[in-house]
Parts: sequence; structure tokens; C-alpha cells
Amino acid sequence: MRLNEIRTPASIKHLCIEELKELAQEMREVIIKRVSLNGGHLASNLGVIELTLALHYVFNSPVDKIIWDVGHQSYPHKILTGRLERFPTLRQYGGLSGFPKRDESPHDPYGTGHSSTSISAALGIAEGRDRLGRVFKVIAVIGDGAMTAGLAFEGLNHAGHLKKDLIVVLNDNEMSISKNVGALSSYLTRIMTCNIYKKLKKETKNFIEFIPKVGGHVSRIAQKTEDTLKYFILPGMLFEELGFTYIGPIDGHDIGKLIDAFECIQDATGPTLVHIITRKGKGYEFSERYPCTFHGIGPFEPDTGESKKCQSTPSFSSLFGQAMVELAERDPRVIAITAAMTEGTGLQAFAKRFPERFYDVGIAEPHAVTFAAGLSVQGLRPVVAVYSTFLQRAYDEIIHDVCLQRLPVIFAIDRSGIVGEDGPTHQGLFDISYLRHIPNLIIMAPKNGFELKEMLKLAINHGLPSVIRFSRDSVCQEMEELCSPVQYGKAEVIMQGKDIAFLAIGQCVLNAYMAAKTLRAEGIEAEVVNMRFIKPLDTESILHLVKRIKRIITIEENVIAGGFGSAVLEYLNSAGITDVTIKTVGIPDVFVEHGRQDILRHIYELDPDGICKATTTLLKSV
Repeated sequence: MRLNEIRTPASIKHLCIEELKELAQEMREVIIKRVSLNGGHLASNLGVIELTLALHYVFNSPVDKIIWDVGHQSYPHKILTGRLERFPTLRQYGGLSGFPKRDESPHDPYGTGHSSTSISAALGIAEGRDRLGRVFKVIAVIGDGAMTAGLAFEGLNHAGHLKKDLIVVLNDNEMSISKNVGALSSYLTRIMTCNIYKKLKKETKNFIEFIPKVGGHVSRIAQKTEDTLKYFILPGMLFEELGFTYIGPIDGHDIGKLIDAFECIQDATGPTLVHIITRKGKGYEFSERYPCTFHGIGPFEPDTGESKKCQSTPSFSSLFGQAMVELAERDPRVIAITAAMTEGTGLQAFAKRFPERFYDVGIAEPHAVTFAAGLSVQGLRPVVAVYSTFLQRAYDEIIHDVCLQRLPVIFAIDRSGIVGEDGPTHQGLFDISYLRHIPNLIIMAPKNGFELKEMLKLAINHGLPSVIRFSRDSVCQEMEELCSPVQYGKAEVIMQGKDIAFLAIGQCVLNAYMAAKTLRAEGIEAEVVNMRFIKPLDTESILHLVKRIKRIITIEENVIAGGFGSAVLEYLNSAGITDVTIKTVGIPDVFVEHGRQDILRHIYELDPDGICKATTTLLKSV
């Protein structure tokens, strides 16, 4: 059977193992080709193709619920569940999401995008199933670092307590299988998962306990002996102690063994954990060799693995990494912390140059923040490098452990604003709103690399909790030429005007500047102000500005509710200034879908054309 003949998962159930292997190879070729054109998550998807085939061979989606943790490994699942024809639209605006999405297919029972949620969600679905008297299996597939998050263990703990019919597949791609240990584990797995073994074990226990006087004592000795042997020969006793039946480890690229294991546990009635070993990037030379590079990648040449994108100017992330190395060379207090995003946040050079001052804590953002707070108590200057969307997971720690105690932790918030093809789970559009109202917190947004470095210096020396938010964009050379000293709490005027004023932050300064140049050719003189500081707001500059200019547009890549524009409105209201007309340009009350950054900025009128349109509309209305 060819892949293009697969319409539903049921189409593969009559195939033999060899045919499934051929299908796996065809799926690899399709995924490599499409990701090389569209970009996306390659290595993680290549590593779960056999697993995906085995799950859909044994279980019956969408009746049975398969929940993919993080979800960046769901491409094979999408292909097998009727979305092959739409696969060329992967991560494009209006096309397939790169993550499971409930309104995209009934085979996606739960939307994911952040890690470590699958077990808790699956347990909730299983509990709901039982309460409503329904019958189906629930399978959570977790791995790729997601087990480092506390939420995963919270889910495991509760699942073991409730003893629900739940299957957790632990996809372990960080270790290889030793032949002798693997063979022994495979043998034990076959014995321990077969119904005959389970029935024999239960009947033997009942028989022993029935023996007068000594039965219970002998049973306890037998159980202790079995547990002791398990500790020696099985790596899963942690899960057994949490209430799970542990199966594995199993070669995650052996379709036959995977199918055997899943068929053996089909009738299980309690929580079961299946531990599989996979290789990230399996089947493609370059992704196997460089799994981090090919985890999330832009378009590339399949034959060479080289990126198609020619980036002539550095990104904010790379400039941040350079600045951290420079600062650390001069200041021994500087510490770098990241939550499994060393490459993404540009900290590779720092990690290599200062390994003793670099901490990757895994996917554990709350711990990263509180760990940083503890370091700062000892007089150090920890910098937590984190994506905007992931910092949401550490909200309480920011308030309670850092800001309440006025501790000098610096948050370098990467991927703020519109991120693009990863979609609503990754757009960094909420950080201003969820941070601005916290006391003791400084919030800055650089327009270029120079300001990024200056703001880092200021944050390290100032001694208060600080945020520096920047986008995933490359730095515009035209912006790099605009360099004036960064003063605490002070804005910067980069273009004088008299008809209207643009108050912009971060990446939006560039678009405001470009719009102002276009408008000037039409006879409209716009003043462009790079606010730099969202908190404290430069109220003095705003006060002087509104005495001259009565029409203002605030521009931000953040939701309007509670954002930068709201801060300006709040100030003008508190100051009793009522003769100024203000329009806030930002993201309305929606979740922004996936698509290229330029497309999304155009849709939400955050590009120069959109700002020009807002300007002419405002000028006509006054």
C-alpha cells in the first residue's frame, strides 16, 4: 500500500510488518521533503514514525484518544489521520498547524504546544470517560525532555492514586539500548505483559495467601523478593512506586515489538507506562548527527542539510548571546540560566566559555525562576533566558519569589511579539500584560542590538527585577545606526514631527519609522518616539509631547488589553489630560494563528502599511 492510499488509520490495520516498514520509510521521505520547504520540527517527528504506526495499528483513533505531549512530533500522526493532502500547507497561514489542534481533526482530542501537559490531560479525559460510562483507551505520549517538568510528575502521581485505565508512552530519545540489557528487558516485558503471566501471578498470590497461618507472611516475602529483583534488573521502579505497571524499555524503531507490547496491554485496567527508546532524527543523516539543529529548523537543502535562509544581519537572540559573554568576562556575578533552550536563546557561546556559570535546568521554567532568585540572594546577577510564551508557566514565581522580595533577577524574554509559524501556543503576545502590573519590576524593549546590550548592563547594575523583551527578528541595519545612550526610564525621539506621534516599543519602532517616512512623502509629519521603557513609563516625555501634538498612536506586538498602550492611556487619565486623541495599535482579543510574521503583521495592521492606514483614519476622524 502506498501512503497516498491511506485515508484513515484503519487503512493500515491489515498490513504486515514489512509493509509497515515500507510505509515508515515513505513517511520519512514526505516529512523531510515538506519540512525542507516549509520549515518545522524535523528530528522529533522522524523519531516517532514507527511509534505512530504501532499506536494506530493497535488502537482505534478517534474513538481511542492519543495525546501527543508538546505536539511537535505529531506530523506522522497527521499524515495517517487523513491530512496527507493538506500536508504541503504545514505551518502556512490557513494551513495545517504544526501541533495537534482540536478543530483541525477529530483525531486530535487535545490541543498541545507547551510541554508536559499530556498525562494530566489524559487523566482528566479518562476520569471523564469513566464518569460518563464510556469505553475507550486513553494514551499519552510524552518524551523529548518533557519529563523534566514538575507537571508531568504531578500527573503521574495523581494517575497512580486514582488507578485509572491510562497508558503513558515514555518516548526516551536520550539514551541507546545496550544489547544484553535490552534483550533481558525485552524478555521480561514479554513475560510481564502477557495475560497468561498476569493471570498466573494473581492466582499464585491468591493460593499462597489461602495457606493457613503462613500464607500472608509467605506472600509478603515473595512480593519483597520480586520487588528486589525488579530494582536490580528493571529501570522502571520509580513508575512502579507511583502506581504504574512499567513495561520496557522497548526499541521504539522496531514496529513488531511495539505492536506486541501495545497488544499485550490493550486489556489493562490500571495505569501502565510503556518505556520506549528512540533516536531523535532517525533515518536522516543530518538530523541524526545534529538533533538540536534539526529540532526546529527553517527551510533547508535536503541533500546537504544546509539552511536555505541567508541571514545577512544577526538576530536579537545571537546579539543577546554575544552580550552575555562580554558582560560575564567583565563581571563574575553574571550567571546564565535557560530551560532547555540553549541554542534557541543564543547561549551556546556562553555555555562553552563559562560552563561553571551556565545552567540548563530542563523544561522547568518555575524552577529556573526560583533558582535564579536564590542565586541573587547571594549577590549574583542571574539572567534567565526564556521565550515569552514559556515564561507564562512561571508566573507565580515571578511575583512571589522575585518581585515581592525585590531580587535582582534579569529576565531576557526572547520571541516576544509575533513569532510566526508555530502558532498560538508560541506567539509572545501576553508578556507585557501579565508583567506590567507587578510591583518592583522594570520592563524594557530594545529597538536594536545596541540598546539590547545597554539594557542588559543597566539591569545588572540597577539591582531590581528586570525584564528585557525582544523579538525573534533579525536586527535591521537602519535601526542599528540609531544609537543614543540608554538612560533609565527615558524615551528617545528618533524622528521629529508635528501632525501625529507614534509611541512604539521594540520591533515596532522599525515599522513606525518606516511608516513615518512614507507619510512624510505624503505631507504628513509624524513624530516617532522609541519609548524603550514600558515600566517605568517616561511620563515626563509624554507630558511634553501632548502639549504639542494632540493625536497619538501607540504601537506594540502584544495584546491591547493591559499592554503598553493601556499604560499610556492610564497615565493620561490619571493626569487629567482629556484633549488628546489616542489610538492603540496591537493585537485584539484573539489568539493569533500560525503563519509567516510578515503575513500576520499585515493582517493585524502592525506593518508600515497598517500604521499608515491607522494614521490617515485617525487624522480624518478628528
